[in-house]
Amino acid sequence: MDDNAGGRRVAWPWRVAASVAGMAVVLGGCGSGDNDDDKADEPNPSASSGSAAPASSGSPSASATGGDSTSLSPFRADPARVPRTKQQAEALAAAVALGPEAWGADFRAQRQATSTPRTVAVLDEQCRWERRPLPGTVLASLSRYSELPGAGGKGEIKVTAAVTVHTTVLDADDQMSTTLEEPLRCREQQVRTDERISGLMSTGTAYGQGNNNYADDQVVEMGYYLTGTAKQRYFWFVTRLGTVTLAVSVKGAKGYTDSELNQYGSQASSTMLSRVEFELGEKN
Repeated sequence: MDDNAGGRRVAWPWRVAASVAGMAVVLGGCGSGDNDDDKADEPNPSASSGSAAPASSGSPSASATGGDSTSLSPFRADPARVPRTKQQAEALAAAVALGPEAWGADFRAQRQATSTPRTVAVLDEQCRWERRPLPGTVLASLSRYSELPGAGGKGEIKVTAAVTVHTTVLDADDQMSTTLEEPLRCREQQVRTDERISGLMSTGTAYGQGNNNYADDQVVEMGYYLTGTAKQRYFWFVTRLGTVTLAVSVKGAKGYTDSELNQYGSQASSTMLSRVEFELGEKN
């Protein structure tokens, strides 16, 4: 997996992958909860218009100014590089969101390769996922959908990489809180007519807590993706740096272990975090 950070912090992505993998293992030993698949086909932790705003997830206090980092953060954005317009935010999202080639040599784009422009995924009051126009708190949101075709007795894995650029750090932080709380509001979530997610567990870790030394906040979720009578493992990784939230989902398939699926998701998350740092970080 390539690292767009220009070699400045070569070991950093692997520390991220190891930490997120550890959180998934912890979740694997717990009970059940629930969450969506805009996640499986377009995960978007930044859809703030369709979910009730919950209490804080315990993240560090965030500045309401888009260019400011929180006082406790592994990342310092250059205010001049933080997007202020929709056009700037769309360019950033396009530079950060992973395409098929970044997941691995054998990955390809899904039939629907990207999300509908200028929309976000929203969990509505009936616990159904849909895409809606961008709310005022979001400048841009982009999801890219890829897949690894089945071969050698293994099934087809489907993955998503999503980037959402918020107007302020506070807006992005609020959405992380919403993401963490959604399984409590909706124990089962409808993706499409014959597709849903259930049995989802989630945990959130702010910067400086646990092993999180790489993002302002993170949420890791895992559960099951149900298509008709078929049931596959499902992982969702959400992280935040400044005004940008990143989401990666991995829908499992026959022949893959939880460890293998988790590795795809955690490495994709670390790559996108590196890309955000490269695009917005202060230059040395």
